[in-house]
Amino acid sequence: MKHGRLLIAAAAAAPLVLAACGGGGDDGPVTLRMTTWSASEDHLAMLNEIADAYIADHPDVEAIEFDPLPFEGYTSTLTTQIAGDNAPDLAWILENSAPDFVSSGALVPLSETLSGTDGYEYDDLIPAATELWRQDDELYAYPFSTSPFGVFVNNDLLAAAGQPTAAELIASGEWTWERVVEAGAAVHATTGTDGLVIRDFDYSGWDNLSTLWTGWGAQAWSADGADCGFDDPEMTEALTFMHDAVFEQEAMPGPGTTADFFAGEAAMTVTQISRAGLLAEAEFGWDLVPLPAGPAGEYSVIGQGGLGVLTVAPHPEEAADFLAYMTNPENSVKLAQYFPPPRESQLTAEVLGQANPLLTPEQLQAVVIDRIDSGVVKPSHTGQAQLDQAVRAALDPLWTADADVAGVLGELCTAIDPLLAQ
Repeated sequence: MKHGRLLIAAAAAAPLVLAACGGGGDDGPVTLRMTTWSASEDHLAMLNEIADAYIADHPDVEAIEFDPLPFEGYTSTLTTQIAGDNAPDLAWILENSAPDFVSSGALVPLSETLSGTDGYEYDDLIPAATELWRQDDELYAYPFSTSPFGVFVNNDLLAAAGQPTAAELIASGEWTWERVVEAGAAVHATTGTDGLVIRDFDYSGWDNLSTLWTGWGAQAWSADGADCGFDDPEMTEALTFMHDAVFEQEAMPGPGTTADFFAGEAAMTVTQISRAGLLAEAEFGWDLVPLPAGPAGEYSVIGQGGLGVLTVAPHPEEAADFLAYMTNPENSVKLAQYFPPPRESQLTAEVLGQANPLLTPEQLQAVVIDRIDSGVVKPSHTGQAQLDQAVRAALDPLWTADADVAGVLGELCTAIDPLLAQ
């Protein structure tokens, strides 16, 4: 998948030439296209509502089309469109692709447009939330979703296994990974359902495991991206803990097994608040709590999505103006229905509660508001597509009962060291 990175660079190499072929030379109103990885009817309805209001006041834009691409392979599809002279005007960008997009020149600088828009309140953007999307003090994408991971808990399954609720464990200072696995194993042994699921991991989305290993102080690679961290003692300890939870304690489903927490098939799941809507008709008592503490103490992991304008967009100026409108304070509140905003003034239980009626102010405060500033963003690196494939393949031998965890992780670093050095 190394070609994904090269496609971005190639597309960025002649931005002015390609852009000149688009809206800048059109005589009439233009149509903007924006890619997303969500085909949710609710998400698209919200986006279309914002777009319709914009079009009503901007006669130079006659339509705004939202183009959902499958999440699996999203970045590869997007970069193929860019290289194939079929680039969208705007695109959602995954946090793990941010270094490639930001460093390659594939994105239009946004700082001047956003700060110069009346009523935008550019200084309201939280520096920690925008850090991944900046280079040399220039903002290249707006982090429309800055969402800490938490744990949804099925209190009924815990009770059936004679286990305390997560709230009770928090109150007693026992909300730790060790205690979570103990409770998950008890649920599985007693009820036959699964204990804990790290949602979207499925033994392939390895970067979601950062929601666990960060509790040990582990990291995939050093802060400068140069050194592999998978063979560090902290990572070995963290993934040994998980391996035991899967194969010895049976607290987590093994490879090839799926369990949907929201359908009542697991006692706990690690995911983000955007999934809360799946509990609207839940027939079990549930809670949402922060990630459990690990040996390194309490921590937070954040998943982000950025919204950027491509330099090879057919209509980059109109697209940047729409981005400024779509992410202004008023519309940011609308986006907050599903995506925690990067605006300090809007990270309140009142604002988030209006957008997330199933969650209590206490849940939003503990899981989202109190965790954003200190959160660690999921792993990202230049050349992420190739790294992702290499890490996934190197981790495959880990998911057997008799795996040599330290040996597998050592081989993993051998496999990715040349990629980190590029």
